[in-house]
Amino acid sequence: MSTPAEYYHSLPPVSKFYGVACLMTTTAYYLQLYDPRNIALSYEDVFKRFQVWRLVTNFFFLGPFSFPFAIRLIIIARYGVSLERGPFDKRTADFLWMLIFGAFSLLVMAVVPLLWTPFMGASLVYMILYVWGREFPNARINIYGVVSLKGFYLPWATLALDLIFGMPLKPGILGIVAGHLYYFLTVLHPLAGGKYIFKTPLLVHKLVAFWGKGTQINSPVQRDPHAGVAFRGRGYRLNGNRSTNTEQQQQTNSATPQQPNAAGGVAFRGRSYRLDGQ
Repeated sequence: MSTPAEYYHSLPPVSKFYGVACLMTTTAYYLQLYDPRNIALSYEDVFKRFQVWRLVTNFFFLGPFSFPFAIRLIIIARYGVSLERGPFDKRTADFLWMLIFGAFSLLVMAVVPLLWTPFMGASLVYMILYVWGREFPNARINIYGVVSLKGFYLPWATLALDLIFGMPLKPGILGIVAGHLYYFLTVLHPLAGGKYIFKTPLLVHKLVAFWGKGTQINSPVQRDPHAGVAFRGRGYRLNGNRSTNTEQQQQTNSATPQQPNAAGGVAFRGRSYRLDGQ
């Protein structure tokens, strides 16, 4: 059995960073090291007072220590880690780009006053949960050993728990919308025959390389037969645009005429011959 330190070091980098940052943000709040109003999302302060850090810091506050806070932290530790180790294995930049896209989508939604919330970390957690549910739709989930449901319904079941505990539903709904938008652009649209244009920016790749954590191997993601549809719109061959050895062999065979087989007669060349060669 691994120790807590070994478990911590075994976690993938992006999920580990986000989970620890959220935990430290709430801990610092209880230590009265900052006022939550100074990190909340406020477009008036962003544009009039140039407090641009609010566009980022609001995603790290998941609320005070409570049962909902524990649930959100568990979602990051379990389902975020499962995504990063599964469909996003060795694709750290792609996973980071998913979170960046989700945060940007939520910020755009928050421009509408009706959709604005001061802290959108819960919405980002719901996005992670939604993408996991789409990637593993047939996974069986047991809730307290009483309710068993498929992974596809997990975001909605968590939303129902928020309703039971008196939590607002808006953050969860916004996160599900952001997650569906990402999944549609990266999976559903390309699978329907649409052109895949939603690639991870080069800047994100450079950021991961500079960070020195995680890996990024440009190889197709194999589908897990026990999971849902894997992300296939973002895969590339390991050697770039060059063909593989098998493809090169097929092209060579199609371009070179077949030679006669000494042991089996004349090979087909598009013309007919008699058996005696006349």
